[in-house]
Amino acid sequence: MGVSTVTAGRILKGQLAGRTGEEELLEMDKLPYSALVKTYNIDRQTPDSGATATAFLGGVKAKFYTVGVDGTVSFSDCAASLTGKVKSVLRHAHDAGKSTGIVVTSRVTHATPAASYAHAASRLWEHVGQVPTFAQALGCTDIALQLVQDNPFINVILGGGRAFLTTTNQTDPEYPGRKGFRTDGRDLIQEWQDGKQGSAARYVWRKAEFDQVDPAETEFLIGLFEPSHMQYSLDNEEDPAGEPTIAEMTSKALQILSKNPKGFFLLVEGSRIDLAHHDSKAAKALHDVIAFDDAIAVGKNMLDLDETLITVTADHSHTFTFGGYAPRGTPILGIVPEFIIPDVLDGMPFTNILYGNGPGFRQEGRQNLTGVDTADKDYVQQSAVPMADETHSGEDVSVFADGPMAHLFRGLHEQVYVAHVMKYAACIGEYTETCRTLRTQPCNNSAGDQHAWSGFTLFITLFLLQNIIN
Repeated sequence: MGVSTVTAGRILKGQLAGRTGEEELLEMDKLPYSALVKTYNIDRQTPDSGATATAFLGGVKAKFYTVGVDGTVSFSDCAASLTGKVKSVLRHAHDAGKSTGIVVTSRVTHATPAASYAHAASRLWEHVGQVPTFAQALGCTDIALQLVQDNPFINVILGGGRAFLTTTNQTDPEYPGRKGFRTDGRDLIQEWQDGKQGSAARYVWRKAEFDQVDPAETEFLIGLFEPSHMQYSLDNEEDPAGEPTIAEMTSKALQILSKNPKGFFLLVEGSRIDLAHHDSKAAKALHDVIAFDDAIAVGKNMLDLDETLITVTADHSHTFTFGGYAPRGTPILGIVPEFIIPDVLDGMPFTNILYGNGPGFRQEGRQNLTGVDTADKDYVQQSAVPMADETHSGEDVSVFADGPMAHLFRGLHEQVYVAHVMKYAACIGEYTETCRTLRTQPCNNSAGDQHAWSGFTLFITLFLLQNIIN
């Protein structure tokens, strides 16, 4: 969700409402404090999501394709990962007595959510079959197992990825022809349920079950709505079992977590923005930006901004761009008007949106787009360099914030700064005592003072973080 994606998403939102679009504001645009963050990895100019998530959740730079570990760990170095673990903001929040949760539209074992609870020398080790034999012999475990076995305290887990928690002998409840991926015979969904005996816990896999969950009566909730990633928002209605939107999942999670008087931390990611970009399907990416922005609106409406820190950012950008001197109101998913074409050397129409690289390249030359519906959800935008999957890009990404300590987001920062602001705002981790000495009001409990202060962080990552000051 780089700057160009935010801008294009803003325009699409306005155009869907019948306006020209350029003057529109997303909910994230309305947050009064903003900054830029640098996204590079220790060893890559253009980053991957595992290492960037480790930066904004763990507060340290990491190496390409690692997750939840520090810079001593290189890709696939299992031995180093056993001693190079990084404690995330989510874990610090739990240690401080807060409730915690994860809401994503990817697999719950994917790079960004994994950085909040797992430690792996490869972000690809999502299930046991993906962990090399040598790494298993050294004691490295897969990300799905770490989620269930090492982090049973996480109150809310919502997203996709059923197949990564079930065995090769288990039939998927939604798609009878599909099986799970686990080769160790462990049904982690059942293990999660078994570990919650005596607690108010629910497992759901379709929207009807999700809708029936009563937050007031629920302490733990795991919802896995697809074998792999959840549907794009444009495809949601085609899912026979139905899926909740990211806004609906955010609302349910907030209702469950906010019952804790000590506060909560919730990570919410509009994950499929990134995945649509990799396929060069701009319509799906931008509609998922709007869906993600709806989740931000939920947070703003449900929580008191006098008590709530909201921070919106991205892990990285993409080679997505738009240009060509289109007039105001030109459909952002459409073709630049014909009067611009005389300046085009091949004389053919071109779209507002293009990618620097990706699957939209044609060896025989550009496709003539006359009569082509470039706003179709499965239209693949043209690109300059042929690649099976479009890549990330290396430019800075935005941070938008409001609420207590939001003023700390100004100027240009390293990506690790985001995690440190959240920890400082909540008085957790290494800032547990430091922030207390620097504030006029302490974070510790004191009799007779019922003043409540909470931190809530929204990311594409959409984070929510709440802390009570008494």
